[in-house]
This record gives sequence, structure tokens and C-alpha cells, in this order.
Amino acid sequence: MTEQTARPNSADAAPGPSGTEAKPSETSRPATNWWHELRGLMVMLLGVLAFHSFVAKPFYIPSISMMPGLLVGDRLVVSKYPYGWNWSSLSFHLLPRSKTRVMGGVPAYGDIVIVVPGNRKADLIKRVVARPGDRIAVIDGRIRLNGRFIPREIEPPVQIPADDKLTCEGQEPGHCYDGFEQFRTRLPSGKEVYELPTYRETLPNGASYQIIDYVSQPLDDYPEVQVPEGHVFLMGDDRDRSADSRAPFITNWQGQPDGGLNGPVPLSDIGGRAEFITFSLDGSQTWNPLTWWPALRDGRAFTSLRPRIDPAKAY
Repeated sequence: MTEQTARPNSADAAPGPSGTEAKPSETSRPATNWWHELRGLMVMLLGVLAFHSFVAKPFYIPSISMMPGLLVGDRLVVSKYPYGWNWSSLSFHLLPRSKTRVMGGVPAYGDIVIVVPGNRKADLIKRVVARPGDRIAVIDGRIRLNGRFIPREIEPPVQIPADDKLTCEGQEPGHCYDGFEQFRTRLPSGKEVYELPTYRETLPNGASYQIIDYVSQPLDDYPEVQVPEGHVFLMGDDRDRSADSRAPFITNWQGQPDGGLNGPVPLSDIGGRAEFITFSLDGSQTWNPLTWWPALRDGRAFTSLRPRIDPAKAY
């Protein structure tokens, strides 16, 4: 007779101390793979950088140079692909300055573009008023393009909010820019605004937009130049407070590069096209998120920044 070894059946297993079946101890958790986590974070950051560099990125308006269409405190979206890509397309401008362009295009008349001046790496925002081959001069504040003045019509004064913390850039209320305070008025609602002289310019492709022009100043006159191939001429819509192609490069009192664009701008310095406003804050907000909602300006979210195009007015 062959001896058989007894094997316990699971049904006959001895009960635990409390009368229930004994359970195996829990498996310990695996250690965190920090390299895996760091790699995932790096991939995410590279994805954001690529999107900002090649598709679109947010932009903040810090100055009054593009009023009335753009106010200090506006947040907007800039698309990166309309004119191709170059060194200025890359966020933070990490590449060395270069004239190389990939799938390069030329902005249309009236486009609002982001430009990185040749004397610094700070983004500026201006409007295209002349393209390669054009002859442009400014006479008494008016643009003369290819030997004729572009159409400029008087419009009712725009009402710009008197958000002094932003608009006057730290100056005391009542002591804003020269010629600016005389246009301050109080509406029946009690709100204070600036009602500034407003005009509508129309460029050869029928693109039109509003500008403000309220004082006489040196940039009202600019001698005629021909825009070289591969360049555009840029101006701000606030014709009296814009350091644009009419103004030379300068060095500020701190020894830092400053001033205008020093004439026509190379297309390799154009980093994208402004598309629309996402939201706008009036400057009354603080670090506390509860103050952000009351600071929102009404009616500015998702406002298009493309010029009005009227083919019937093209010339």
C-alpha cells in the first residue's frame, strides 16, 4: 500500500483567531518612479512650448500705443503661423536672432502684428500700414502712401475708460499725458471717460480701422522712404503715443535699449498676428481672485482684432 501525504483542503483551513479565515498580508506599494514623473512633466512643458511657438500664445497689452482698439489690460491671442516661422516665433526668443524664415508670408495691410525690435527682445504690437516696395511718408499726422494720402474720415469720438492706474501709467489723475486731460468727461452714469478725436483710415486693400490723434508732436512728420523687400512699415493706432517705425532706436536713462522701430521692420522680426481679445481687466484687481470678476471690462471678451475689410473701398 502506497503511503499518501495529507494535503490540507482550503475548506478545512484553520480559522484565524477571530473565527474568520486568515488572509495573506497586503502587498507593499511600489516606490515612486521620480524619473518617470519628471519625464512626464518635461513632455508636458515641451508640448506647451511647442504650442506657444508654432500655433498661438496669449499676449498682454501694457501700453496705450494701440488705443482705441486695444486698451491697457487687454489679454489677447496671437497666432504664430500666418506669416510662417522664424527666430522670433519661439517663445522667450531662445534662438539667436536670424533672418531665416520657414514658409514665410507677408502681412496684409491693416494686420496687427507682434514685432521684436532689432535692439531688444521685448515684444511690441503695431499695425501694418505699408508693405514691401511701398513708398510711405507722414505729413502733418496723415499717411501718404505711394504718392497719395490714404482716406481718413472723422468719426464720433471714442469713449476710452479713464482707468488712470493703467491709462496714465502711474501719473496722478488730472495730470495724464499732454493734451489728454482736456478730453476727460463724466457720463450721466457717473463714469469718467476720455473722448478723444477719432478717425477711420482705409488702406489699399479696403482694410479700415480707427485711430486717435489729439496733439501736434514730432512724429507727425516723417520723410518719405521706400519699404525694402522683406520689410513692412508699422505704426500704432494712438498716433501721439506710439514708438513705431517713425521713431528711432534710443537708449533710456537706465542705459537700456528703448525707443521706436527705427524705420521699416524685417519680416524675420515679425512673430505673429493678433487675432482676438480673450478678456480685459481695468486695473482695480489685486492678487485676490475675488477681485478679478469685478475688474472685468464689459463687452471686450472675444472681440476680433482683424481690420474691417470693404472691397468696394479698395484702391
